[in-house]
Amino acid sequence: MTAQSPTSPPTVRLTVGQAVVRFLANQYSERDGERQPLFAGCLGIFGHGNVAGIGQALLQQELSVDEQADGPDHMPYVLARNEQAMVHTAVAYAKQRDRLQTWACTASVGPGSTNMLTGAALATINRLPVLLLPSSVFATRAAGPLLQELETPHAGDLTVNDAFRPLSRFYDEVRRPEQLPSILLSAMRVLTDPAETGAVTISLPQDVQAEAHDWPVELFAERTHHVARPPAEPSRIAAAAEIIRSAQRPMVVAGGGVHYSGAEDALARFCAATGIPVGETQAGKGSLLHGDPRLLGAVGSTGTTAANMVAAQADVVIGIGTRYQDFTTASRTAFAAEDVRFVNLNIGSFDAVKQSGLTVVGDARESLTALTTALDGWSVAEDYRDEQERLWEEWDAQVEASHHPSPEVTDALADGLLTQGSVLGLVNELSDPRDVVLCAAGSMPGDLHKTWRVRDRRAYHVEYGYSCMGYEVPASLGIRWADPTRDVFAMVGDGGYLMMPTELVTAVQERTKVIVVLVQNHGFHSIGSLSESLGSQRFGTAYRARDTATGRLEGERLPVDLAANARSLGCRVIEVHDREGLAAAITEAKGAPADGGPVVIHVETDPHVSAPDSASWWDVPVSEVSELESTQEAHVDYTRHKADQRTHLTPIDPSSSTHH
Repeated sequence: MTAQSPTSPPTVRLTVGQAVVRFLANQYSERDGERQPLFAGCLGIFGHGNVAGIGQALLQQELSVDEQADGPDHMPYVLARNEQAMVHTAVAYAKQRDRLQTWACTASVGPGSTNMLTGAALATINRLPVLLLPSSVFATRAAGPLLQELETPHAGDLTVNDAFRPLSRFYDEVRRPEQLPSILLSAMRVLTDPAETGAVTISLPQDVQAEAHDWPVELFAERTHHVARPPAEPSRIAAAAEIIRSAQRPMVVAGGGVHYSGAEDALARFCAATGIPVGETQAGKGSLLHGDPRLLGAVGSTGTTAANMVAAQADVVIGIGTRYQDFTTASRTAFAAEDVRFVNLNIGSFDAVKQSGLTVVGDARESLTALTTALDGWSVAEDYRDEQERLWEEWDAQVEASHHPSPEVTDALADGLLTQGSVLGLVNELSDPRDVVLCAAGSMPGDLHKTWRVRDRRAYHVEYGYSCMGYEVPASLGIRWADPTRDVFAMVGDGGYLMMPTELVTAVQERTKVIVVLVQNHGFHSIGSLSESLGSQRFGTAYRARDTATGRLEGERLPVDLAANARSLGCRVIEVHDREGLAAAITEAKGAPADGGPVVIHVETDPHVSAPDSASWWDVPVSEVSELESTQEAHVDYTRHKADQRTHLTPIDPSSSTHH
């Protein structure tokens, strides 16, 4: 500590980087009386800009707590391999921890920092907290233009880090040490706000990171941030109950807010009491567990026929913690009843106003509990309950057929190929109920949404707000670190794997056991199917060499050996060629030691065998004019679907359940 006069408050002299690290190590979150460190640690890659600032601070902190690794100032550091990937790891950790904990991410000046932009967008779109600490150019402008500095003639203070502004829920830059305390406190407010959370970015000029300052000691005291459960206004609960009581065919759309609130049991009680069925978004899947009689499964473009048939006739839709993404609404064609009304229960007013419904702003668990009480004694008709169960049984039979293909399907496959449905089915059946399935992009998220049977509230983790290829491998680390008692099955296609396999090296470094099921189909399965449906004939979606005769990408398959690639990164690799081999590989991977590092199961599938159809639609525009007959036919189909789109704008008067 520095010398002070008898009347001055005690201070400690630290660099800005050291102050940031010490502050973060002493932040806690608390909800329902349960308290935990807000930051599990710091992920980073060092370069000029942060190596002598945040990097030096992390080193000093690590050495100072060597003998008390769990001390109050402990801030573990993990070396990542890709800046975008480390943000994905932090975001997945935060999602698995119900947004009550996260990681900080530090990167060097220029490309190191802008590599985090995709991660920032993903975090903010999915309403998930992560703290980004990009480095920046000299605040003093003592040297310039710097290596990797953006120069613009119209704004001398513009840097590449300004690109984080539209992608962050909070952004600021520390240009003077005196600014740091207020910036840090504002950042913590957003990270722990259940309605406003997302990417939080604090830009740190490289000279400021290394600059010393006398800080008030109380800045580094333990600080607990309460994560609130704001109740909805009683009048809004009463209005919602009145609307629901007037319904004949109500339906719940359960979103990610159900999970983040821990409202699964409250939702189950609500549905058991009222008989209202549930369709789930990607983020909300698992809100009710497989076997619940009120569960209709996924809703929307990647939904089940059961949920979508009920949605088409629903007269009241009760959205709980959903932002009504276009896949959920099937591009605004899912809810087709002429007089359909919406009750939107959400902790964020921004999402609650969507679909022009009755807005009920409040915590999902508390609001559902209050709504169940308000509806005491009311239930849907018995024949509506029976219809739900019949529709689900019909859909579940289709899932069973996808998981266990008929001889007619399997006999038509080339030697060594499986169907994607059978791969997902075996993983579902042979994994433990608490194991986590993970995916993000391609055709598998849709197939998982439709067919995966969720048996534990934290066992389904699909990032579908940004649908970011490459999320799967880095995210698997975050999930495993968030709960080491669960195995993680990262389902990834060859396209997604090639985007970002680098964090397998981090998994080897940290001895983190994750199970990567690498599905090889020699191209982009999802976009290939979409291209074909839009009349574009799967153009540019297969991994093939350029044909020397035609000059087009239609030659032989590329001789890429992804199993060998994974092996070269230090992974244990199991190659399988039939259903029995896959079953044995899953069992072997499950039995691998917890500290044995990553296991990669390599399996080839036929991309032309699809999962059961959702009987739904997704709005992807088709060329209005074309010389290709396939495109012309696709545009006719597109125009037909466009006619079914609705814009739900009818206001609801909460004082009258009959006003449409």
